[in-house]
Amino acid sequence: MERPAYTHNNVLQACSRSHTENYSALAEEVNKEYPNTKVIGYPLNIADEQDTLSLIDEVLNAFGRLDVWVSSAGLLGPPTIDATTPADLQKCFEANSMAPFFALKYAPPAMAKLATKGHYPNAAPKDQPYGSIVVVSSVASTYGGCWGPAYTMTSHASLGVVRAGVAVLKGSGVRINCISPGQIDVGVDLKGFDMRGMSSQLPPSNLQSKESQKNIIGLERAGMPTEVARVAGFLASGFSSYITGANLVVDGGASTMCPLTVPI
Repeated sequence: MERPAYTHNNVLQACSRSHTENYSALAEEVNKEYPNTKVIGYPLNIADEQDTLSLIDEVLNAFGRLDVWVSSAGLLGPPTIDATTPADLQKCFEANSMAPFFALKYAPPAMAKLATKGHYPNAAPKDQPYGSIVVVSSVASTYGGCWGPAYTMTSHASLGVVRAGVAVLKGSGVRINCISPGQIDVGVDLKGFDMRGMSSQLPPSNLQSKESQKNIIGLERAGMPTEVARVAGFLASGFSSYITGANLVVDGGASTMCPLTVPI
C-alpha cells in the first residue's frame, strides 16, 4: 500500500487481500502529513466481483459518495513461456486486468451519486456527477520483454480497459487513466527468483545493478513508490480535469532512451 497525495479532508479506503495488513501503521504515516485524511483498512480480493460490489456498498453507506478509485495491483507470473501454464495466465489476468475491469464496470454508477454535506467532517457537497479511475499498470502495458509473457499480455489488457473506458464513460463525468511505472524500488526481494531464460537487463529494480540503472535510465536510478503516488494524486485531482484515456509513463526516461530493453 502507498500513501496518497491528498491535502484536504478525505476518506481513504486502503484495500489489501491480506487480512493481517498493518493499516494502523499506514494511517499513522498518512496522518503525520495529512491529519484530516481518514484511513480505513478493508480486506479485499481485487479479482472478486462480489468483494468489489461489497466495498462500493460500504463506501456509499458510510460516506454517501465515491470520488476516486485507484486500482493498483500486479502479479509478475513466470519469467518464461515454458514455465507459464494456462492457470498462471489466468491468475495474472485476474490480478492485472480484472481489477481495472471491475473498476470500470461498477465504480462509475457509484460516482454518479450526489451527496449533501454532512456524511463526514468538513465534507464538501457533491452536486454533480464526477469521478476519477486510476489504473496503475506497468511499462509492460505497451512494451514486450519486460518480464514473462503472462505479465506483458495482462498489462496490455489493463491499458486496454482504460482505452475502452473513454467511450464507455462518455457523458458520465468520470475520467479513467493509466499510470505505467518503470523500475520502481518497492522493497521486494526477488533475488531467489528463477532467472533462467532472462537477460540481466529485464528484472525488477532490486535485481538491477546501479551500473545497469545508470546506463539504461535517463534519471540513472530506480523510482520510488511516492513518485508514482504523486502521479496518482494528480490524476485523482481536478488538476487533470481534461485528461482521460491517457497512459502516463513514469520510468525515468528509460523507454525513451532504449525501448528494446525496458525494465518493468
